[in-house]
Amino acid sequence: MGPLVAAELNYQANENALMAFGSLPGIYTEDSERDKIKTLSSYAATYLKEEIQAEALTRNIEGFARFLKFAAVTSSQFLDIQKLAIQAQVNHQTARRFFEILEDTLIVHRLEAFAKSTRTRLVQHPRYFFFDTGVLNGLLGNFIVSDDRKGTLFETLVVTQILHSISARDEIGVRLSSYRTEHGAEVDLIIERPTETIALEIKATRNIGDSDLTGLASFARYYGKPHRAIVAYQGTERLHRDGIEIMPWQDMLKDCGF
Repeated sequence: MGPLVAAELNYQANENALMAFGSLPGIYTEDSERDKIKTLSSYAATYLKEEIQAEALTRNIEGFARFLKFAAVTSSQFLDIQKLAIQAQVNHQTARRFFEILEDTLIVHRLEAFAKSTRTRLVQHPRYFFFDTGVLNGLLGNFIVSDDRKGTLFETLVVTQILHSISARDEIGVRLSSYRTEHGAEVDLIIERPTETIALEIKATRNIGDSDLTGLASFARYYGKPHRAIVAYQGTERLHRDGIEIMPWQDMLKDCGF
C-alpha cells in the first residue's frame, strides 16, 4: 500500500508532519511520534533483508546498503551515477544496477529531463525522488524539518503526492519531467497530460518574490505553447502574477485534480 495522498486526507494534511514522517498509512495513523521514528528508522534494514536479500536481487548487500545511504543524501538532485559509485565504493556498472533496483522496487522515482526539440540545449540529466519523506528521513536518521532541509523535504512531499495520486487514480498518458537549461533556469516539475501541460514550481516559503518566477518565465519562452504556470508554496493566499498562478500546495493539488 502506497502513501496516503492529499485527496484521501481532504486536502487538510499537516504539512510539517508529512515532511517529517511521510504518509504511509501505518505511520500516519500512529499516535506516538516515538513509534513513528522507531518504525521508519528500521525501514532500511527491513528493506535490505526482505526485499533485496530475500529476492536475491544482489549479492553485494554491503555495497548496496552504502549506495542506498548516499542515494538518500542526494535525493531530489540530478542523478550522478558516477558520483554515487565512488561514494558507495562500487564500480559504475554496479551502481547503475543498484539504482535500477531502487526503481524496480519503487523506492525511488526518476524524472527525466523535459524535451521539446533540439532548438535549445537543455541539461539532459534526470532527477530522482524517494517515494516518501518519512522513509527518506529514516534512511538519513534525521526527522527534524530544519530550515536547511525544508526545501528538499517540501519539494519531495509535493512531487511524491502528485506521483502517488496519478498512480492511485490510474491516470493514463501523464508524463512528468523537470526543466533545466544550460544557463541554470529551472522548473521543478513539468506535468504533461493529454489535455493540458502544467509547469510547476515548488517553493518552501510563505512569500513569493519575482526571483521565484524566473524559471517559469524561461520555460514559457522555450515551450511557446499555451500551458498553466503555477507556484505551489506554503502560504495561505491564492495570487496571480504575470500570468502565473500562486497557490497553497494543497489547493494546487485539488485544483489540478491530484
